[in-house]
Amino acid sequence: MSEPADPHQLADLPLNDLVACHECDLLMRKPVLKQDEKAHCPRCGYELYAHRHNVVQRSLALVLAALLLYVPANFLPIMQLHLLGQSSDDTVWSGVVGLYNTGMRGVAVVVFLCSMAIPLLKLLCQLAVLLSIRLNIGRSYGLLLYRIYHHLRDWGMLEVYFMGVLVAMVKLVDLAELSLGLGLACFISLLLVQVWLEVVMSPHQIWSALSGEDLHACD
Repeated sequence: MSEPADPHQLADLPLNDLVACHECDLLMRKPVLKQDEKAHCPRCGYELYAHRHNVVQRSLALVLAALLLYVPANFLPIMQLHLLGQSSDDTVWSGVVGLYNTGMRGVAVVVFLCSMAIPLLKLLCQLAVLLSIRLNIGRSYGLLLYRIYHHLRDWGMLEVYFMGVLVAMVKLVDLAELSLGLGLACFISLLLVQVWLEVVMSPHQIWSALSGEDLHACD
């Protein structure tokens, strides 16, 4: 657990030696962590940052797994609907196209951006950032892409789309025969991999490695 810094000593400390809690804004001296240790705010208990091992290698594996899952998650059938002798396969992409063709073009654009375009852009940004650290090239571009990624985080809403799919299934199950498709398994896997990636890809270590403060921060 980090210790709050004496306010009279803060002016004498460089900014790199200070950290502020994101929850209660307590300013404190940045603790030096060993592998797998975590720093918590002494006032509110919020986790400030953690030092995880093999961050780049583990994150790269998860990013590549997410990219492999992206296409089947969006273009394979999530569910098959059987009604009055007719069957239809519903995918994420067909949902976007259906909204567009029925005149709800604004909604279609929002769904496309939040469920397909932005999640893919986030993964590509993460991949480029990790490769810049791994290969030790273009770290200035990596900093820019990591900033872009953080601005995009709140716009990738796979979990919201997934909840919408669950609600639709509950409402349709009494009206027609439903069968789950392989796309749903890929979509859930993609969502879980991205959540895991958020945990593994420690922001503090990534920022430190990109800025050159600690070239071994992600080891």
